[in-house]
Amino acid sequence: MVDLNREAALQEAIELLYFGYRAFTDRPDRMLGQRGLNRVHHRILYFVGRNPDLSVNALLGILGVSKQALNGPLRQLVEMDLVAMRVAAHDRRVKEVRLTYEGERLEARLSGTQRKQLAEVFAAAGAGAESGWREVMRRLAQGVK
Repeated sequence: MVDLNREAALQEAIELLYFGYRAFTDRPDRMLGQRGLNRVHHRILYFVGRNPDLSVNALLGILGVSKQALNGPLRQLVEMDLVAMRVAAHDRRVKEVRLTYEGERLEARLSGTQRKQLAEVFAAAGAGAESGWREVMRRLAQGVK
């Protein structure tokens, strides 16, 4: 049970997380929308860009989604020539993905806006605030209670 004295502060934290994430994703979402894409496409582009020749199964694990949920958006990115898919040299049953040149350019623009935004916010908030934010986000991501 949540301490009633903390409830207001925790509600504010929820709202700040929501509104912060909305601000963080706004510009990339608009850029994606111009191409008929959305946030799931950005996540795919981001993680494939950080992990060239990633297996589709590894991508599923990173994103934490089902094959069914990944199939449509990934297929769309392949059809738009933003992601290339090939059979792995070490095992013909494994499909690997990597960004194409156009995929790299789009991902750099999308994530570049977010890197710039974070750099500005971290600079304004100071090193201690950035360190605290990273710790909170790390614990949220790991499910640490």
